[in-house]
Formats: sequence, C-alpha cells, structure tokens
Amino acid sequence: MSTSPALHLDDIARAFGGVQALSGVSLSVPAGCIYGLIGPNGAGKTTLFNVVTGFVAADRGRCLLHGLPITGLSVHEVTARGLARTFQNIRLFGEMTALENVMVGLHRQGRAGVLASVLRTAAARREQAGFVERAMALLDRVGAGAQASRRAGTLAYGLQRRVEIARALATGPRVLALDEPAAGMNASETDGLRELIASLRNDGLTVLLIEHDMRLVMGLCDRVAVLDRGRLIAEGPPAAVRTDPAVIEAYLGHAPVGEGH
Repeated sequence: MSTSPALHLDDIARAFGGVQALSGVSLSVPAGCIYGLIGPNGAGKTTLFNVVTGFVAADRGRCLLHGLPITGLSVHEVTARGLARTFQNIRLFGEMTALENVMVGLHRQGRAGVLASVLRTAAARREQAGFVERAMALLDRVGAGAQASRRAGTLAYGLQRRVEIARALATGPRVLALDEPAAGMNASETDGLRELIASLRNDGLTVLLIEHDMRLVMGLCDRVAVLDRGRLIAEGPPAAVRTDPAVIEAYLGHAPVGEGH
C-alpha cells in the first residue's frame, strides 16, 4: 500500500442554517486502502461525502485528489478526475436493464458525437459495441453478469447494490466512495459485499466506506475515522479506534465498537 494520500481533506467545514454539519475536518486517505468513515447518525458522514464528491460546496477548507485540488468542482468534474460514489438510497434507473444502467457510466467517455450516434455511423456502432462489452465485463466483475438483461428494479436488493457499484466503476475511478453499501443486506449478502470490496482494494482501487455495520468495518478497513457532531474524534487502525474512549462515548457507552453491533 502506498503511503501517499489518494485523498486529503484539510479543515473542511459546512453549515446548514444554524447547524454546523462539519467543523474543520482534516484527514488523509492512503492510496490503495479501504478507509472507513463511521459515527452516530447525524455525525456528518454523508455531508462529508457530498462535499468531497461535489454535491455540496464547503464553507471552508480544501480537498485534494491524488495531490490535485477538487474543491469547488462540479460532480461531473470530480468524477472525471477519478472519484466515483454510490448513495445510501440506491439510484438505479429501475425500468432500464442492469446492462443499460452500467452503460450510463460509460457514455461520458464517448467520442462518436451526438450526430454520429443518431445516424448510427460505423464509428458509433463500434463505440456502442465497446460499451456493451465493457459494461458486461463490469457486471461480471461485481458478480451480477447473469442479471444483465433484467430490469434493475426487479433485482434483489443485494444485486442492485452490485449493479450500482458496477456503474460507479464504469467511470474509471481511482477512488470509490461507498455510502452505506451494506444497508438492508442480509448476512449472506454482506459477506459477499465484503469479498467484493476487498477484491477491489486488491486491484489497486482506494475505497472510502461509510457503514453502520461495525463488524464489516472493523473486519475490512485498513484505517477508520470517526465523526461525532461534525468533528473528527478519532482516526487510526481499527484495533485502536474500537477501544478509544471518545469513540465508545460517542456510541452511547456501548461495548467497544465492533462488539455486538
């Protein structure tokens, strides 16, 4: 694993009205790792994701992606720089097939142009065939290839999550941000997700993970950061974070994080 950061956040702050959602959050995500972001509900985790990925502007601070500033860029610009994400609530196009959903993530790479696509020129047909091949490969990569022709809205929940990850991978990211990917999954689906995320890391991808399943986080992540009321209260290897007194207190005095959660 490289020690140079894939993602560096410096003094990120964001308020909504009178609520300070983020208060000067600074952290560095090493390249090629799985980095967990945890905390109680309302801690600011998704707001931080939204700032990093361009959905919400920061009031203060800066974000660097592999050393290059992405602060203030649009969602599409951040994606083009190599950072893709999924969402808490699945955002697939339910009436489109799984294959078509993944192809949505590929079309920004198209070069044939609108007119060529409309006229179905040879170049446009070749490009479309390439998109289909690539999208199928990505569905196979996440274990959903057999579902390619099914409408996304008819798939089981765990498979929808996999299709959404494939669509994010279609943009060619170097950093993949997953927002509660195990939410709503049963134990078997969660085990499969763990294996998939670990394999993505092994392929060299950096994964930033928001998750409430502490067994998944503590058993999968290389490092973990903990937010509470918009502030970073702990950061480090899972074994150190799970016994940190500030973390235990933030989780309402339960046993060390990862035991019984």
